[in-house]
Amino acid sequence: MNVDEIRKYCLAFPDATENMQWGDDLCFKIRGKIFVIVGLDNPRMCFKCTPDAFAELIEREDIHPAPYVGRYKWVMLDRLDALRKGELQDFILQSYEMVAAKAPKRKHEARKIAGKSRVCASLAPGNISILRR
Repeated sequence: MNVDEIRKYCLAFPDATENMQWGDDLCFKIRGKIFVIVGLDNPRMCFKCTPDAFAELIEREDIHPAPYVGRYKWVMLDRLDALRKGELQDFILQSYEMVAAKAPKRKHEARKIAGKSRVCASLAPGNISILRR
């Protein structure tokens, strides 16, 4: 995949955004949390993966733990063609899903969740008298 294909693929995910950071790095984010980084001047790429995928990927040529974040199971591809297109898309999707699961909820979702917890609290056995008023 080239940079344009990666960009199009990453931005197709719900709530995905992009911005330039650290000079030539194009970062793709979900609710403010990075899930893919693509270097533009020196085409390379970083993404988060599962511990099993991390162990397998770093054994391959042109793939190694990403600087600074390798301990969190991020890998760096020294070449954008280090993985086949379908395989790379699968890893990008996996990275997006893992990061999205830990990213802060949207404000609308947070209000919805907070509203549900108030309802649950009012139904708790100790609060039944509140409902009888």
